[in-house]
Amino acid sequence: MAANPEITAELAEAASGAASPSGNTNIFARLRESLDRLNSQQKLMLAVAVAAIVAILAGAYLWARQPDYRVLFANLSEKDGGAIIAALDQANVLYRYSDNGAAILVPAAQVHDVRLRLASQGLPRGGSIGFELMESQKFGASQFIEQVNYQRALQGELERTIESISAVQSARVHLAIPKPSVFVREEQKPTASVLLRLFPGRSLDAAQVAGISHLVASSVPQLPLSNVNIVDQNGNLISQIRDRLTEAGLDSNQLKYVRDVEKSVIERIQHILTPVLGEGNYRAQVAADLDFSHVEQTAETFGPNANRETAAIRSEQVSESANLNQPPPGGIPGALTNQPPVPATAPISQPPVTPPAGEAGGSAGGSRTANPRDPNRGQVDAAGVYAPLDPVSPPLATQKGVTTNYEVDKTTRYTRQSAGAVRRLTAAVVVNYRMARNRSGVEAPAPLPDEEIEKIRNLTREAMGYNEARGDSLSIANVSFTADARAESAGIPLWKDPETVARGLDILKYLVIAGILFAIYRALLRPVLLAMRAPKPREAAGEAGSEGRGGFRVEGGEGASEEINSFAAKVDQAKTLAQGDPKVVANMIKDWMGLN
Repeated sequence: MAANPEITAELAEAASGAASPSGNTNIFARLRESLDRLNSQQKLMLAVAVAAIVAILAGAYLWARQPDYRVLFANLSEKDGGAIIAALDQANVLYRYSDNGAAILVPAAQVHDVRLRLASQGLPRGGSIGFELMESQKFGASQFIEQVNYQRALQGELERTIESISAVQSARVHLAIPKPSVFVREEQKPTASVLLRLFPGRSLDAAQVAGISHLVASSVPQLPLSNVNIVDQNGNLISQIRDRLTEAGLDSNQLKYVRDVEKSVIERIQHILTPVLGEGNYRAQVAADLDFSHVEQTAETFGPNANRETAAIRSEQVSESANLNQPPPGGIPGALTNQPPVPATAPISQPPVTPPAGEAGGSAGGSRTANPRDPNRGQVDAAGVYAPLDPVSPPLATQKGVTTNYEVDKTTRYTRQSAGAVRRLTAAVVVNYRMARNRSGVEAPAPLPDEEIEKIRNLTREAMGYNEARGDSLSIANVSFTADARAESAGIPLWKDPETVARGLDILKYLVIAGILFAIYRALLRPVLLAMRAPKPREAAGEAGSEGRGGFRVEGGEGASEEINSFAAKVDQAKTLAQGDPKVVANMIKDWMGLN
């Protein structure tokens, strides 16, 4: 069947109109014809749809160009906030407030620039006046006014410094500086009072309170630390509160040191096991037992001097005496002992003296009377005394004494044990199963072999500094981790990552805009566009056929038309039409299905 002559003529006209110089005129003419086919309701729908699309596109463009606002300053006083807003208005900088009005927001690209500009102007001042008060001194001010202004400026500077602490929201400092006196007895020390207003849920520990006290005491001349009183917003005196744990013998610094030691050992274990097992395939925990006792010991040891040959002699004193021709003192102490000696009396007879055997003038076993003039008679040689021994003299008394002083073998040892010595380390390591293929060829968790577990145990011992004599212990278990543990070890999920969330919100913003545009097209614009389209030849043929007796009129290839009365004839005619001009049939089916 030949092509439809109306379609062919329309295509030829469109081609000629596109090629001719008057193509724009044809386009406007066709647009006018399309608008003429619409009724008043459809024209209103078209106007609403076009206006909505233009408004959405303009809003999306402005939304995309809108700058990202960041916090310039937060928690400002009313005085500082007003001064900053006035400075921003003068500099023509866009700004806005946060939802609760506690912060001033400016475009992200201008945050640092605006902060530097405001800092050059001395903003924000922190709600208190510092040493800039001294810059506006009036001529002719008295010494009292100068002293008061100096004290106000010092108080303001201290308030600003204290407010820089993260837990402090605001601070007030009151200084009582007495007037200097030339009399020493009447001299008074300055005092200081500090009122702190902390952020909700924040608190200051003893170290921070002591730091504020030392800060104030060091900033005011001759201000003793005991004269600084610190009060919180509830009226509690926190400068005199002592740490009860410290008084009980417990120190938070000791607990922190134990945690640092345990963390250091865990990091060493992780650094050596991560390349072997992989990230997330093991867990390690260490418990450290430390000795914080302070021990100072002094010991003196004296060694025995048993060996006289090797002993060191410090000093030796020898005394020897001999008493010749006088009897030694004796008797009972008393009055009789102090009496003068009795005159000596000569003996009636002299005892015989027996010379030594073998001497001349003597005989063995014999005896003779000693000759007084015999040079061989008895002599004494003692204590430096050399004299003949008179047989008739009183007996000889000799005395000898030796005093020896040895060096004392003494050892003095001073021992001071350092605090924080490691008494024992206890470590536990849990190793996950390894994925391996079983006999069926499916990957499943499988335990590690004993040889590999032993290698892991040896590596862990070396990493933690295992000491068996100290009593250290190490336990390694090979178990299968649960799904929650694997997910936790994998890190932060992708859908919780802040960057991913921000990127997803941007994509969602554009998707919402696209969805709104598509809904407007489907609900308003598409029906209007379908109504504006010119009727196709087959539709005109259908209308012409419907003017008869309810039959279906179809134009053949030769321009002839015949009326189809029976269903079978209609089916045959449809088949013939489909074979001759398949495009027309395809467009008809699309119209039925609503695809056009």
